[in-house]
Amino acid sequence: METSSISPELWDRFVSAHPAGHILQTSLWGELKAHFGWQAERIGMMQGDQLVAGAQVLYRRLPGGLGSLAYVPKGPLVEWDDETQTRSLFEALDRAARQRGAIALTVEPELLDAPCHSERLRALGFRPAPGGAVQPRRTIVVDIAPPEEAILAAMKQKTRYNVRLAARKGVIVRPASADDLPAFNALMASTAARDGFGVHVPAYYETAYRLFVPRGWARLLLAEVEGEPVAAVMIFALPPRAWYFYGASGDAHREKMAPYLLQWEGMRWARSLGCTTYDLYGVPDEDEERLEAEFAERQDGLWGVYRFKRGFGGRLVRTVGAWDRVYAPLRYRVYCWMLGLWRK
Repeated sequence: METSSISPELWDRFVSAHPAGHILQTSLWGELKAHFGWQAERIGMMQGDQLVAGAQVLYRRLPGGLGSLAYVPKGPLVEWDDETQTRSLFEALDRAARQRGAIALTVEPELLDAPCHSERLRALGFRPAPGGAVQPRRTIVVDIAPPEEAILAAMKQKTRYNVRLAARKGVIVRPASADDLPAFNALMASTAARDGFGVHVPAYYETAYRLFVPRGWARLLLAEVEGEPVAAVMIFALPPRAWYFYGASGDAHREKMAPYLLQWEGMRWARSLGCTTYDLYGVPDEDEERLEAEFAERQDGLWGVYRFKRGFGGRLVRTVGAWDRVYAPLRYRVYCWMLGLWRK
């Protein structure tokens, strides 16, 4: 049975228990996005009183009267090998999206990049999204199930050294409170100015903090040197998985390597919740051979990020990316044209 009137409590229990459950599919993520121009709807397939498949869909109006776009980040949550269940869920998603005036449904499932998964999506009427992935396609996932010493031993020697150096140099990492949000936003602004990265408005991080931290699904960690904030990270967790989404550092005391200790403390916090994987969330989308070749040479843009993240060990993972199911071909072509202009 199909339903769209799923309580947040029931939905989040389903997401938490699902093997592919992701923080971006939780009701709190839908609530976060609803504060910033999106609308969220949860569509599920019930079997008795149990949810067996579903998706949280985010809708956003497109400019120029084109209609809206329906987007499923890190979903849907479905048994992909069950053709009947999968087709039934997508039929329900089609009905919901059309009712909202969507010109297309974009899905970005937690499926590994493999021909069998691409073929399955094509058979369901999807095509690769012209704008590419919304979430990072390639990432590094660290196994944090072993004992702490084994996790440290799996890191690159320089990274392990920097974790310990930061502690020796007087870097103190503590859980941040809501009163520390201005300091976090100041560090984000400093990072954006120095490294040229895009960041959200301060209200976005503040809303994320107030939604997720009291629930125990996120922690903001602040690194200080003699009481001065020097770096910070916001980690999200939905055991057994954790994700590093947001991080920042100032210009002071950079030689003390605070970001290394912050990541380590983030891993320790995730382990304390029962998480077994720690997703560093996003590296350049290049094949492993080129990544390793460029590793020693480049430090610009995301290559510097890759050098930092690669040091923590882990494995490179690439997902299938974003795929579109088109409902209004003409308006969709206009939308794709606009995307091309925006990229230029």
